Amino acid sequence: MRTNKVWFVTGASKGFGLLMVQQLLSQGQQVAATSRNIKNLTDAVGSQASASFLPLEVDLGNEASVAKAIDLTHQTFGRIDVVVNNAGYGIGGSIEELTDTETRNSFDVNVFGTLNVIRKVMPYLREQKSGHIINLSSIAGIAPGTGWAIYAATKFAVIGLSEVLANDVKDFGIHVTVVAPGAFRTSFLTPDSLIMTENPIGAYQAVRESHARYLQMDGKQAGDPAKAAKAMIDLAHDENPPLYLLLGGDAYDRAMSKLEYLVREFSLNEELSRSMAYHG
Repeated sequence: MRTNKVWFVTGASKGFGLLMVQQLLSQGQQVAATSRNIKNLTDAVGSQASASFLPLEVDLGNEASVAKAIDLTHQTFGRIDVVVNNAGYGIGGSIEELTDTETRNSFDVNVFGTLNVIRKVMPYLREQKSGHIINLSSIAGIAPGTGWAIYAATKFAVIGLSEVLANDVKDFGIHVTVVAPGAFRTSFLTPDSLIMTENPIGAYQAVRESHARYLQMDGKQAGDPAKAAKAMIDLAHDENPPLYLLLGGDAYDRAMSKLEYLVREFSLNEELSRSMAYHG
């Protein structure tokens, strides 16, 4: 297994993406990293920038922009070993409170951006018969909270596409892992990474209370993002990486509670479920 790898990391100017880039460059890895603003990216990476670092300004919702970035990465480094679909942002509000445009924009980045990257990188990974795609979801994609329906929907989508992708590409020697972090002390709860509805409806009191609880967590989250970045990097050196990686004790507890809930809910109507066959 190659120890020196070529990485393609989206959403790399802050949060998990930036920490991964910094750790990877310190290890002597080759890294192509994307951001909507290349200056923000290069400023964030700073003195660690070197010939091993390829900063890319990319609109992930634009297929041509993604294709150009993937092609340039392959031209520069000769291969691509690990793809980290990290870019994304949070969006808070009930379905009724969020506009069609706000909802579609969220899916464009959180889901279609991920799909664009996968679609354009797959020919290279199939050709070399190796690779690892790491998709960032969230514990909200497994056990969502009140007031975050659209965000949860995007993260559920990332989980669903990752599960099927893993089956579709395994014959090519390509691994897929979907990562579901809990609360980590990144900029996720700041205006840079979180959009809140501009049209709150007074009747949604539980939604307002949920948002207030989350926003009060900013800067106090239990999770250490540097540890999360290291855990995701370590995945690439695992000969049999997991399909799922839950990061954070809160993520693990929420996922297990959801699993127990689903077993109870599914079991309630087992007799009815099994009674649907033709008879006669």
